[in-house]
Amino acid sequence: MAQIITIGEILAEVMAKEVGQQFDATGTFIGPFPSGAPAIFVDQAAKCGATTMIISAVGDDGFGAINLRRLQASGVDISRVRVLADATTGVAFVTYQQDGSRDFLFHIANAACGRIDEQFVEEADFRDCNYFHVMGSSLYSEGMYRSIARGLEYARRHGSAISFDPNVRKEIQRDETTRRRLVEILALAQVVLAGEHELFYLTGEADETAAVAELLAGSAQIVVIKRGARGATLYTGGRVIHSGVAPVEEVDPTGAGDCFAGTFISCLNHRLPASEAFQLAAIAGARAVTQKGPMEGNTTLQELREVLAATSR
Repeated sequence: MAQIITIGEILAEVMAKEVGQQFDATGTFIGPFPSGAPAIFVDQAAKCGATTMIISAVGDDGFGAINLRRLQASGVDISRVRVLADATTGVAFVTYQQDGSRDFLFHIANAACGRIDEQFVEEADFRDCNYFHVMGSSLYSEGMYRSIARGLEYARRHGSAISFDPNVRKEIQRDETTRRRLVEILALAQVVLAGEHELFYLTGEADETAAVAELLAGSAQIVVIKRGARGATLYTGGRVIHSGVAPVEEVDPTGAGDCFAGTFISCLNHRLPASEAFQLAAIAGARAVTQKGPMEGNTTLQELREVLAATSR
């Protein structure tokens, strides 16, 4: 059985070739690449040595096959991924803007992953689960919300820690109902990995220290604030640790946060100190942006340890 479980979308990603391309004009795109935030996360967690499982669905098509081959090669348990003959695999198109921001166009709710509901989730899978990881980007349908709610129920029943990355996507989370659901999950999480603006959006606080203190006064034991190219901050056990980003040539930022989270949770699962897990995750996130494709920069724990050892000399 898996030590780390996640539920959510498996997608093929198709990426704009040039910065500044828009969806309302003809341009050149490249791909498909294996993708989907939960899939990127679980792929990296597996590459770092944890036993992992993703609960999802893909179509019986090439986009599904490229994802399943990738996940299986990394060691992810895909036995709970249903291959649906009457649906197509989800797709995400992404464009990059001059200011570093990205725009997404998703085919999810009406794809195979839009069929996921609570019937996909089996209690037996959670009996040996150490971490149940929830991605906010997966709250794209009522069925997905019910599946995550059931996963949370089973995780709490069997003593699994809940880790949560809000991963707010403006193209998906458009209403107050979704925000309220994200807040409910946030209140249950022992490990929170959030972008700074996501933290303010969900807590209603305008000050990071106050927002983090509110979480740590509740269920959270570890809070990580991800700042993209400006690094990250770890709050735990009364300590505050900042990490910068190693100088790298950024090729593609997509998936870096998910790679960071996959490394961090996998290292916690190995019972590494949170501070060491944080350092390794920061290296993983930096390395992720050096390759085109959301999973192409994913790295093994051994490789990350070698980089950490070299930078610590």
